[in-house]
Amino acid sequence: MAQTQQLGTATSATARNRDAEKAAALRRMKRIALGLLLFMAVVFFFAFAFQHQYPWLTYVRAAAEGGMVGALADWFAVTALFKYPMGIKIPHTAIIPNRKDEIGASLGDFVETNFLSEAVVSEKLANTEIAQKVGTWLAKPESAQRVATEGSAAIRGAMAVLKDDDVQDIIEAMVRKHVLEPPWGPPIGKLAERIFADGHHHALVDLLVDRSTTWIRANHTTISGLVAERSPSWVPQFVDGLVGDKIYTEIYKFARAVQDDPRHEVRLKLDEYLKELAQELQHDPAMIAKAESLKNQVLGDPEVRELAGRTWATIKSALTDAVEDPNSELRLKFTAAVQDFGSKLVNDPELAAKANKWIADAAAYLVGTYKHEITSLITDTVGRWDAVETSEKIELQVGKDLQFIRINGTVVGSLAGLAIFTVATLVFG
Repeated sequence: MAQTQQLGTATSATARNRDAEKAAALRRMKRIALGLLLFMAVVFFFAFAFQHQYPWLTYVRAAAEGGMVGALADWFAVTALFKYPMGIKIPHTAIIPNRKDEIGASLGDFVETNFLSEAVVSEKLANTEIAQKVGTWLAKPESAQRVATEGSAAIRGAMAVLKDDDVQDIIEAMVRKHVLEPPWGPPIGKLAERIFADGHHHALVDLLVDRSTTWIRANHTTISGLVAERSPSWVPQFVDGLVGDKIYTEIYKFARAVQDDPRHEVRLKLDEYLKELAQELQHDPAMIAKAESLKNQVLGDPEVRELAGRTWATIKSALTDAVEDPNSELRLKFTAAVQDFGSKLVNDPELAAKANKWIADAAAYLVGTYKHEITSLITDTVGRWDAVETSEKIELQVGKDLQFIRINGTVVGSLAGLAIFTVATLVFG
């Protein structure tokens, strides 16, 4: 904030210095133009006084007279633009203060017609090759690094402004809208139907069967012990052992049979059950309701809120760490992506043409849609200005050049007066 204020103060000081220099130059040119008028007046009175004694002074008098007329006429014309000459409210004078709003509206119409035309903008952009120029700039390592730096600053600013609770509310609302509100049963059933139809689930079934078979083979004692625990107390222990061994053997043989035979009845029944389940999830109201109930149990309000909080905390932490570290993987990849994109814009004519067309279309759309709003900035700004202040501002900017009109008027008037007098003397003298 302090740096921004210092920059604003420095900019204001620079503007004031420029205005002071322009005001000094304007005063200097006014003095020159006035001095030339006074010089012509002195010459006129001197020539007028001695022309009978020195007839050739009549030519000097005519030149000085023409110069004074030209100087006074142009002084009136220039002054009438900005104020009333000598304070006298002559019609059609003080044009800028009196017609400030009309001038602003005319300026806005001029800009809108001649600069904010879709055809003008499209033609200009079509010949500019913006994409190639931008690509050339982005392809430079220092430019890509600058883009990454500015992007990091923008992200840091956004992180400082955003409130955690607000972001969590947005994430929670998105989760509810796009995840919780839509029913889960039909889309899950449709996805499962496709998976089961293509047989992609067989790999998971094989894994489960293999793990089960391996566990059974490695846990003979456990299975036998379970049989002994559930056997009546009056059964002899050796009988429990025989029964346990028999059960273990049958279970293991059954598991091996399922493992070795891809067309085993258990596998076929499992496929049939899974396909029926996929259909029920899509079309059976009772099964869809069960899926919704399970969803609500797993993702209740506390769980959703906690999920939103964890998600935002993870994103925020990752982004903060990445933008703070110039050598972070994210920042390095972003910089490389910027350079690569710039190189493609330069070396791929088709991509550059598409980018240029998109830029031209976007600019034409913006101009066509918002040109009235853009030009209203001119008219509204001029409309808010004070009439006297507006006149002073414009005079400060162009008044120095307008003083040359007065000087030129003095010189041209002198030559014209001399020429007219000479011709008249030759014709009628």
